[in-house]
Amino acid sequence: MYKILIIEDDNDINNMLKKLLRSNGYDTVSAFSGTEALLLCNDSIDLILMDLMLPGKSGEEIIGELKEKKNVPVIVASAISSTDKKVDLFALGASDYVTKPFDNSELLARIKVRLAEAAGNSSAGKPKRENLCFDDIEIDTYEHRVYMKGSEIELSAQEFKLLQTLMENPGRTYTKSMLFDLVWNDENVGDDNTLNVHISKIRKKLKAIDPDREYIETVWGVGYRMCRK
Repeated sequence: MYKILIIEDDNDINNMLKKLLRSNGYDTVSAFSGTEALLLCNDSIDLILMDLMLPGKSGEEIIGELKEKKNVPVIVASAISSTDKKVDLFALGASDYVTKPFDNSELLARIKVRLAEAAGNSSAGKPKRENLCFDDIEIDTYEHRVYMKGSEIELSAQEFKLLQTLMENPGRTYTKSMLFDLVWNDENVGDDNTLNVHISKIRKKLKAIDPDREYIETVWGVGYRMCRK
């Protein structure tokens, strides 16, 4: 899983970016100042997403220092839209620039492109791993493992595929027939009880780690979907 260092002193924007990136399969670490960013930038970081207006050291001041610590793509997200400023930032080592307010899909596209370029330029590029994240749950589809709050959860093959299907589109309600079709490859296999039992087992295993949280919501008369906090 790629890890992105978010450098943004506005707490709301930092949290928004964290949720956006994690819901799209990225791991994140957040810094709220230039000094903190320099402390958090290490070998695990694959890309840096940063604002310019930071307390202490400004974004312009730390780009070079960050690149010295780990030569990864740096995407600047700022309300400053001056062409001269962008040119200066590219000279300092920035890889890309998005102007606030930005479109989330554009930002995600730019991140994907920069990561692909970085992997292509490195002989030690990371293998493609379609990891999925939803709140505290992380699915490593490459190794077929599920983690939650640092603990691994043992799921059967059908339980794994069922949870993976729900997490691939967390805002979508899947009907029971859709889930039978996608998970069992035949909507006529089994009955409602088969699906209910599998959902119940997944919920039980998630609750063993987080007893106060419901992760899978029943949409009565329709099916199931992931439940946001």
